[in-house]
Amino acid sequence: MAPRPARAPAPRPAAGRRALPASVLALAAAPAALLALLAVPAAAAQFVPVPSVVIYPGDVIRDGMLTEMQMPDDFAGRSAAVLDRGSLVNKTSRRTLLPNLPIPRNAIGEPKVVSLNAMVRIVYAEGGLTISTYGSALQAGAVGDVIPVRNLESGLTVAGTIGGDGAVHVASNGGPG
Repeated sequence: MAPRPARAPAPRPAAGRRALPASVLALAAAPAALLALLAVPAAAAQFVPVPSVVIYPGDVIRDGMLTEMQMPDDFAGRSAAVLDRGSLVNKTSRRTLLPNLPIPRNAIGEPKVVSLNAMVRIVYAEGGLTISTYGSALQAGAVGDVIPVRNLESGLTVAGTIGGDGAVHVASNGGPG
């Protein structure tokens, strides 16, 4: 077997300078034709809401946290990103959202109205009968979520749906868990 030729050492940055990451170097070496394919023509474009700051999980998204970014016209058909700014405002982030990147639909949700271990009102209503008591939420949730709640008086766990009033509404089949 022939010996391998010696590789030239990688160039070192000058004193006080940092080396460029390999991804930046690869992009700089990309042919002009490839870069032309990635360019967005100004005439065939749409504007998509993107974060202007880092948005962390659990943060409520405000209008001031968003900006618009120009995307290709066919972006909506091939992307799972949110395209409407109004559908983002007052929603909660489920994961970290980085600036200038489209926001996936599964990365946002409704804000939590009940937090873990919070004291919540448990309401059971059937016909003309309404029974109300208090319990401890065993899970956080938004309006419409079904969560388990421990009844403080009996110690039993029941499942119920969070209502717009913040109370957990138990159905007739929501027995002990």
